[in-house]
Amino acid sequence: QVQLMESGGGSVQAGGSLTLACAGSGWVQNMYCWGWFRQAPGKEREGVATFEEDGTTVYADYAKGRFTISKDNGKSTLYLQMTGLKPDDTAMYYCAADATRYCGGRYGPQRVLQLTYSGRGTQVTVSS
Repeated sequence: QVQLMESGGGSVQAGGSLTLACAGSGWVQNMYCWGWFRQAPGKEREGVATFEEDGTTVYADYAKGRFTISKDNGKSTLYLQMTGLKPDDTAMYYCAADATRYCGGRYGPQRVLQLTYSGRGTQVTVSS
């Protein structure tokens, strides 16, 4: 079993920055594919970015150039640095993980929606 806990959400003005963190516990050493997805009220979930243990990263088009996904293996923590935030980025953000090697590099950022483990999310609100 793997447990994931997100933190770092909050309220910011447009143009601001936030860094989300996802702390993993349990059998995290078996995980290979990690990622972030989000869900805004009344909208479907959408993939934000994926990270593979070989360092491969994949981003949704709207995240390219603004968001950076990374992982600290020593802390088993996944990060999402977000800059240039827009009101459209307002959503609940979730992290996810899976042992599969078929990750975003092969299937794109939406792959994160199919991963086995996910957390409860952290809210990001961007005001104009």
